[in-house]
Amino acid sequence: MQRFPIPRLAAPPSTKGTITRLAVARAAAAGVDPRPLLHKAGLSAAQIEAPNSRMDAAGQVAFLNLVADTLHDDLLGFHLARDFEPREAGLLYFVLASSATLGDALARAERYSAITNESIRLWCQVTTDFSIRHGYMGVSRHRDRHQMEFWATLLVRLCQTLTASTINPIRVAFAHPRCGASEQLSAFFGCDVAFASGQDDVVFPRGASQLPLIGAEPYLNELLVRFCEDALPHYDGPISTPLRARVENALAPLLPHGNARASEVARMLGMSERTLARKLGVEKLTFIEIKESMRKDLAQLYIADAKLSISHIAWLLGFQEVSAFTHAFKRWTGLSPTQARITRLRSPSR
Repeated sequence: MQRFPIPRLAAPPSTKGTITRLAVARAAAAGVDPRPLLHKAGLSAAQIEAPNSRMDAAGQVAFLNLVADTLHDDLLGFHLARDFEPREAGLLYFVLASSATLGDALARAERYSAITNESIRLWCQVTTDFSIRHGYMGVSRHRDRHQMEFWATLLVRLCQTLTASTINPIRVAFAHPRCGASEQLSAFFGCDVAFASGQDDVVFPRGASQLPLIGAEPYLNELLVRFCEDALPHYDGPISTPLRARVENALAPLLPHGNARASEVARMLGMSERTLARKLGVEKLTFIEIKESMRKDLAQLYIADAKLSISHIAWLLGFQEVSAFTHAFKRWTGLSPTQARITRLRSPSR
């Protein structure tokens, strides 16, 4: 029998920027011209129109934040994922859907997620439970809410769709703080959602990994896996993460424990404190400036969550005394934390 080789993929179809394109469509449907928002985020309409264009990950996060603020939608990412047709994810969706079990499918997602989004990485682990951890490459995690909520929501929808079941996670955790509308997430996921966590996790019972998929097709799956393996080198190269983002991502879990010191961050990044200071200096940055800016950004996010006490916010930001946090917040914003919260609550509902 004559064998015909499967051609290698010269220019793999890309679904990069999917969530950004969805946000553009959502803004336009609401009567908002997305072009000024794209420009402000460092993106362009030409990138949106070109299906294979690569978009800066930080720019996409900034754009989602701008659209969410403009539309007064604190759950923009969740709403986009809830309304998204999973098959639009293209190649990645079909390689998952044709797998034998949910564990097999998510192992494929772990390996091939770069085909869909270079900045998101998945890690799957089966121990006492079935955990899927999300992580960022090349972007500061603390600046994002919407992209991470999009992917977690889409992940759960996929698990339910592919298994034709109502399976819900037993635990969901996000590194970002909650917002006033976050109860909708708990209702969707069917479990309590932890916010301001040290990581981003979706956890299912251990047995979920063995659930069979209704669309399992071993021959098609083998073909698609070979296709993905050919496509992967186009997308799976090392992502250059700016040093500032690496420092911020290392700082995030250290802040609440009062251990956010330059020496500890340098150790986590595999360098000496002196080397870290020198490399930051090349970028005209200092560790203190990055830490201060990050605390300021997080403080204003935490203030928006009425369920977080001022003392707890002070702890989350690594302040040993509430008075020290209050003083710093006044320096950043001109208001006390309490005044800022009252102002926020009196603003139009979001």
